[in-house]
Amino acid sequence: MFTGLVEAVGEVVGVERDEAGAVLEISCSIADELEPGDSISVSGACLTAREIDGTRFRADVVAETLRRTTLGELAGGSRVNLELPLRLSDRLGGHVVLGHVDGVGEVSARRDSGEIEVMINEQLSRYVVEKGSIALDGVSLTVAAVGASSFTVALIPQTRQSTTLGEAAVGRRLNVEVDILAKHIERLVSR
Repeated sequence: MFTGLVEAVGEVVGVERDEAGAVLEISCSIADELEPGDSISVSGACLTAREIDGTRFRADVVAETLRRTTLGELAGGSRVNLELPLRLSDRLGGHVVLGHVDGVGEVSARRDSGEIEVMINEQLSRYVVEKGSIALDGVSLTVAAVGASSFTVALIPQTRQSTTLGEAAVGRRLNVEVDILAKHIERLVSR
Protein backbone atom coordinates (compact mmCIF):
# COMPACT_ATOMS: atom_id res chain seq x y z
CA MET A 1 0.00 0.00 0.00
CA PHE A 2 1.17 3.50 -0.84
CA THR A 3 0.13 7.09 -0.14
CA GLY A 4 0.66 8.63 -3.58
CA LEU A 5 3.37 10.93 -2.23
CA VAL A 6 6.28 10.43 -4.62
CA GLU A 7 9.64 9.96 -2.90
CA ALA A 8 11.91 10.11 -5.92
CA VAL A 9 11.98 10.35 -9.68
CA GLY A 10 14.04 7.57 -11.23
CA GLU A 11 15.39 6.95 -14.70
CA VAL A 12 14.90 3.77 -16.69
CA VAL A 13 18.36 2.57 -17.69
CA GLY A 14 17.34 -0.72 -19.26
CA VAL A 15 14.36 -2.68 -20.51
CA GLU A 16 14.49 -6.38 -21.39
CA ARG A 17 11.37 -7.74 -23.08
CA ASP A 18 10.23 -11.31 -23.73
CA GLU A 19 6.92 -13.14 -24.21
CA ALA A 20 6.26 -13.22 -20.45
CA GLY A 21 6.68 -9.48 -19.96
CA ALA A 22 9.68 -7.29 -19.24
CA VAL A 23 12.37 -6.49 -16.73
CA LEU A 24 12.91 -2.83 -15.91
CA GLU A 25 16.19 -1.54 -14.57
CA ILE A 26 15.81 1.81 -12.82
CA SER A 27 18.42 4.16 -11.40
CA CYS A 28 17.25 6.21 -8.41
CA SER A 29 18.20 7.75 -5.08
CA ILE A 30 16.08 5.30 -3.02
CA ALA A 31 17.41 1.98 -4.39
CA ASP A 32 19.55 1.51 -1.29
CA GLU A 33 16.37 1.37 0.82
CA LEU A 34 15.13 -1.70 -1.08
CA GLU A 35 15.65 -5.39 -0.39
CA PRO A 36 14.86 -8.16 -2.88
CA GLY A 37 11.13 -8.87 -2.63
CA ASP A 38 10.17 -5.35 -1.54
CA SER A 39 7.28 -3.60 -3.25
CA ILE A 40 7.85 -0.28 -4.99
CA SER A 41 5.42 1.93 -6.88
CA VAL A 42 6.77 2.72 -10.36
CA SER A 43 4.62 5.44 -11.92
CA GLY A 44 1.68 4.06 -10.00
CA ALA A 45 2.17 0.35 -10.66
CA CYS A 46 3.18 -1.84 -7.73
CA LEU A 47 6.25 -3.86 -8.73
CA THR A 48 8.58 -6.12 -6.77
CA ALA A 49 12.28 -5.32 -6.62
CA ARG A 50 14.23 -8.44 -7.48
CA GLU A 51 17.84 -7.23 -7.68
CA ILE A 52 19.41 -4.17 -6.09
CA ASP A 53 22.84 -2.89 -7.07
CA GLY A 54 23.90 0.38 -5.48
CA THR A 55 21.70 3.06 -7.00
CA ARG A 56 19.78 0.71 -9.31
CA PHE A 57 17.11 -1.93 -8.98
CA ARG A 58 15.50 -4.40 -11.36
CA ALA A 59 11.85 -5.43 -11.33
CA ASP A 60 9.77 -7.86 -13.36
CA VAL A 61 6.70 -6.55 -15.19
CA VAL A 62 4.22 -9.24 -16.22
CA ALA A 63 2.33 -9.09 -19.52
CA GLU A 64 -0.93 -8.10 -17.74
CA THR A 65 0.74 -5.04 -16.23
CA LEU A 66 2.25 -4.09 -19.59
CA ARG A 67 -1.25 -4.25 -21.14
CA ARG A 68 -3.00 -2.21 -18.45
CA THR A 69 -0.40 0.49 -17.81
CA THR A 70 2.05 2.76 -19.59
CA LEU A 71 5.02 0.70 -18.35
CA GLY A 72 5.19 -1.06 -21.73
CA GLU A 73 5.95 2.32 -23.31
CA LEU A 74 9.04 2.91 -21.18
CA ALA A 75 12.50 2.98 -22.75
CA GLY A 76 15.98 3.94 -21.66
CA GLY A 77 15.94 7.53 -20.40
CA SER A 78 12.26 7.50 -19.40
CA ARG A 79 11.59 9.16 -16.06
CA VAL A 80 9.32 7.44 -13.53
CA ASN A 81 7.73 8.39 -10.21
CA LEU A 82 8.81 6.14 -7.33
CA GLU A 83 7.40 5.50 -3.88
CA LEU A 84 8.31 2.95 -1.25
CA PRO A 85 5.42 1.19 0.51
CA LEU A 86 3.67 2.69 3.49
CA ARG A 87 4.82 1.64 6.97
CA LEU A 88 2.13 1.33 9.63
CA SER A 89 3.88 4.06 11.62
CA ASP A 90 3.87 6.54 8.66
CA ARG A 91 1.45 9.41 8.21
CA LEU A 92 -1.09 8.94 5.46
CA GLY A 93 -0.51 12.30 3.77
CA GLY A 94 -2.02 11.40 0.41
CA HIS A 95 -4.71 8.74 0.14
CA VAL A 96 -4.79 4.94 0.05
CA VAL A 97 -3.07 3.96 -3.20
CA LEU A 98 -2.70 0.25 -3.92
CA GLY A 99 -0.49 0.44 -6.99
CA HIS A 100 -3.13 -1.51 -8.94
CA VAL A 101 -3.60 0.62 -12.05
CA ASP A 102 -7.21 0.67 -13.29
CA GLY A 103 -6.48 2.06 -16.74
CA VAL A 104 -4.72 4.68 -18.79
CA GLY A 105 -5.81 8.27 -19.34
CA GLU A 106 -4.45 10.93 -21.69
CA VAL A 107 -3.62 14.56 -20.93
CA SER A 108 -6.05 16.57 -23.10
CA ALA A 109 -5.32 20.08 -21.81
CA ARG A 110 -2.72 21.84 -19.72
CA ARG A 111 -3.30 25.28 -18.23
CA ASP A 112 -0.81 27.90 -17.04
CA SER A 113 -2.47 27.69 -13.61
CA GLY A 114 -1.01 24.19 -13.21
CA GLU A 115 -4.24 22.36 -13.95
CA ILE A 116 -4.28 19.39 -16.28
CA GLU A 117 -7.31 17.77 -17.85
CA VAL A 118 -7.22 14.02 -18.37
CA MET A 119 -9.46 12.04 -20.73
CA ILE A 120 -10.52 8.60 -19.51
CA ASN A 121 -12.93 5.92 -20.66
CA GLU A 122 -16.49 5.60 -19.40
CA GLN A 123 -15.68 2.57 -17.24
CA LEU A 124 -13.28 4.67 -15.15
CA SER A 125 -15.18 7.97 -15.25
CA ARG A 126 -18.00 6.59 -13.10
CA TYR A 127 -15.58 6.33 -10.15
CA VAL A 128 -14.32 9.92 -10.40
CA VAL A 129 -16.03 12.57 -8.27
CA GLU A 130 -15.29 16.22 -7.67
CA LYS A 131 -13.07 16.66 -4.59
CA GLY A 132 -12.44 12.91 -4.59
CA SER A 133 -9.02 11.24 -4.66
CA ILE A 134 -7.29 9.89 -7.75
CA ALA A 135 -3.74 8.71 -8.48
CA LEU A 136 -2.02 9.66 -11.74
CA ASP A 137 1.30 7.91 -12.40
CA GLY A 138 1.30 7.11 -8.69
CA VAL A 139 0.73 10.70 -7.53
CA SER A 140 -2.13 11.30 -5.07
CA LEU A 141 -4.30 14.16 -6.34
CA THR A 142 -7.66 15.77 -5.65
CA VAL A 143 -10.15 16.00 -8.51
CA ALA A 144 -11.01 19.67 -9.15
CA ALA A 145 -13.70 19.15 -11.81
CA VAL A 146 -15.40 16.27 -13.60
CA GLY A 147 -16.65 16.09 -17.21
CA ALA A 148 -18.46 13.30 -19.05
CA SER A 149 -15.23 11.56 -20.04
CA SER A 150 -12.57 13.70 -18.38
CA PHE A 151 -11.52 15.23 -15.10
CA THR A 152 -9.25 18.07 -14.05
CA VAL A 153 -6.65 18.14 -11.29
CA ALA A 154 -4.63 21.09 -10.03
CA LEU A 155 -0.91 20.50 -9.63
CA ILE A 156 0.70 22.53 -6.88
CA PRO A 157 4.25 23.78 -7.54
CA GLN A 158 5.72 21.04 -5.29
CA THR A 159 4.02 18.33 -7.36
CA ARG A 160 5.12 19.90 -10.65
CA GLN A 161 8.74 20.06 -9.43
CA SER A 162 9.09 16.72 -7.65
CA THR A 163 7.17 14.36 -9.98
CA THR A 164 7.00 13.63 -13.68
CA LEU A 165 3.58 15.30 -13.88
CA GLY A 166 5.29 18.69 -14.16
CA GLU A 167 6.47 17.66 -17.64
CA ALA A 168 3.21 15.96 -18.70
CA ALA A 169 2.37 17.49 -22.08
CA VAL A 170 -0.90 17.21 -23.98
CA GLY A 171 -1.11 13.70 -25.44
CA ARG A 172 0.91 12.05 -22.68
CA ARG A 173 -0.61 8.83 -21.37
CA LEU A 174 -0.85 8.42 -17.60
CA ASN A 175 -1.56 5.47 -15.33
CA VAL A 176 -4.86 6.02 -13.50
CA GLU A 177 -5.88 4.43 -10.21
CA VAL A 178 -9.34 5.42 -9.04
CA ASP A 179 -10.34 5.46 -5.39
CA ILE A 180 -10.69 1.86 -4.15
CA LEU A 181 -13.59 2.83 -1.88
CA ALA A 182 -15.75 3.78 -4.88
CA LYS A 183 -15.15 0.40 -6.48
CA HIS A 184 -16.01 -1.48 -3.28
CA ILE A 185 -19.19 0.53 -2.72
CA GLU A 186 -20.32 -0.11 -6.31
CA ARG A 187 -19.77 -3.84 -5.89
CA LEU A 188 -21.64 -3.98 -2.57
CA VAL A 189 -24.58 -1.94 -3.85
CA SER A 190 -24.86 -3.99 -7.07
CA ARG A 191 -25.44 -7.17 -5.05
